[in-house]
Parts: sequence; C-alpha cells; structure tokens
Amino acid sequence: MDILVCIKQVPGTSKVEVDPVTGVLKRDGVDSKMNPYDLYALETALRMREKVGGKVKVISMGPPQAAEVIKEAYMMGADEGALLSDRKFAGADVLATAYTISQGVKQMGNIDLILCGKQTTDGDTAQVGPEMAEYLGMPHIANVIKIEELKDKSMTVEMDMPNTVEVAEIQFPCLLTVEKDIFQPRLPSYRKKLETKDREVKMLSLKDFADQNEKRYGLNGSPTQVERIFPPAVNTDKEMWNGTGEEIADRLAAKLKELKFV
Repeated sequence: MDILVCIKQVPGTSKVEVDPVTGVLKRDGVDSKMNPYDLYALETALRMREKVGGKVKVISMGPPQAAEVIKEAYMMGADEGALLSDRKFAGADVLATAYTISQGVKQMGNIDLILCGKQTTDGDTAQVGPEMAEYLGMPHIANVIKIEELKDKSMTVEMDMPNTVEVAEIQFPCLLTVEKDIFQPRLPSYRKKLETKDREVKMLSLKDFADQNEKRYGLNGSPTQVERIFPPAVNTDKEMWNGTGEEIADRLAAKLKELKFV
C-alpha cells in the first residue's frame, strides 16, 4: 500500500507578524515546526505500513525552508517526500491550497490512501483535506479516530461526530483526516537522521504540473480575500480581590456592568 501524508510547516510561536497589504503571515525568520496535527496522520501511516507493507510518502507546500519538515518526516520513518514551492503559490487561501496540493499529488505516482491531520494550527479551517479529495475525485472521511479493519480494496474506520461515533467503510483510493487521539506520535530517530541525511527532497513548482494556469494558484486563485487581519492585543492587566464570596460576587457583577459585558 502506498500512503501519502500531507504535512505543513507552521510557526512555532504565536508572535508572528502579518503583512498589512496582503494579510498573510510573515514566515521569514520565524521559528517553525511541523503542524502538530500532521504528526498523528504520519504516525497512522507508519503503523499501517508496519501491518501491510508498502511506502509512506509525504508532501508539503511552502517556501524552500519548509523542506525541513520533510526531513523530519524522514527521521520518523517516511520513505519519500516532495515540497511544492513556487512564488506563484504564495498567499493561497484554502481552495487554492487544496488545488495546488492536489496537482502535486498527481506527481507522486499511484497513491492508495491520503492522510491529513485534522487541521493546521496557523489556519484552523479543517477544509484543505476534504477539498483536495474533491479535486482528486476520491471518497473521503473526516474526523477519523480509529481504523477498525484493513481489507484489500477498502477499510473500515470510526469517525467522531458531534453527538455520536459512526462507523463507515470506504473504498481505496481515498482520503482521511485524522483526529489527534488516533495514535501517539513517535519521536524522530537520531539513527534515521543519520541514515536519511542525504535523502532527496523532491522539489516541485508550477512548471511541473499538468495545469499551469497561474489563475488557479496563490492569491490569483483564491476566491476569498482577507479584508483585515491583525495580531491579538497582548493584555496582561489583572486585579486581585479579597473578601467573602458574597463581596467578590457583588464586585464582579459591578465590574461586568461597568465593562458593559452584561
């Protein structure tokens, strides 16, 4: 079984500046890490490979420095990796991102299963995975918390719905987005770091895609535009109150009215 895991490099800190013109994050010079939710998808893929064999591939989209998360995936056990990197991809919203990655997936050979984390910590939309599946014309299931059974042509999974846990069978090839409780991710291996230090990270740009229409990518291909974005204000002001429960309750009620919260 050939499994492809979508991973992303995200800021490792909440102190990130925003470009006031384009509304996108300024990632240059910012400490980065692999998106935490993607670690669960990668662990799921590695455990499935241990059971049925095959390869685990990873794909990411970002600036050249995002190749570091591909190398981190190698240290965890991934076999191959590709980075989609082109200035024409910059500023993409979820729809343009999903389309770009779907085009990159087509360059990765025959894939039986695509795994994505639930969402990213710098976007929190949880839309890219399902949108990719639609572009690729494959069935998909979100919020997967358990893999019940693997068969030759299908798999059975549990998905966490708002009020229930549902079980569904899905045919290969397919796409799943997994929840963080599915498995505990392993740590990168120093031994694998030494073994894979010279392993290639395949670099793909727009010229490598079948569809090279620039209007489908980046800001040009994004139907949603950011009207206003700003970092949250940092407020460390605090008050310490002493008194009986009744006194503090009365004071809190008065404070809420003063702030016009009630």
